Amino acid sequence: MIRRSIALVCAAFLMGVAGHALAQSDAAAGAKTEVKAEAKANTDAKEAKADTKTSTKKEKSVNASGTMPVKPAVAPAHVTVQHILIGFAGSVPGKGITRTQEQAKELAYQILERARKGENFDELVKKYTDDSPPGIYKMSATGVNHAADEFPREQMVPAFGNVGFNISPGNIGIADYDPKASPFGWHIIKRLK
Repeated sequence: MIRRSIALVCAAFLMGVAGHALAQSDAAAGAKTEVKAEAKANTDAKEAKADTKTSTKKEKSVNASGTMPVKPAVAPAHVTVQHILIGFAGSVPGKGITRTQEQAKELAYQILERARKGENFDELVKKYTDDSPPGIYKMSATGVNHAADEFPREQMVPAFGNVGFNISPGNIGIADYDPKASPFGWHIIKRLK
């Protein structure tokens, strides 16, 4: 009777081990299937991305003025940007700005449209910025040593770098007012280099 109980326990144990091994085998086969499916999805995504890059290049070449925001293919380590700051009452210390927040937003988007249509950016800076003209800044990317004439990205208003590092040279973007990311108002940003 004891031998039979031991035999049953051993058989149950072996069945458990075999079942576990079988389950692992099934899981491995399932994982291989998932890996194959994931690899196919990655290939499809890369092909779609390549199609997008091709169409972006076409759009960029069609856009002669080069002012629409086009994301750079490779994240830059250094950028040079020029900007127009459009503030509102109380947003820029030491400036006697009287426009409301709503008026500032409307003006910023009007200037953005004009700049993207090819109007002289330097002239727009001189006429509208609530910063000091010419409004040109050089920045180094996060974790990149900065040159003597550059600001580390972390020392700038976050939205300023978010736009400046995400558009290609010659393109113009906007950083909307945000109390934390862009507390001085709207920045119309043109990447120079």
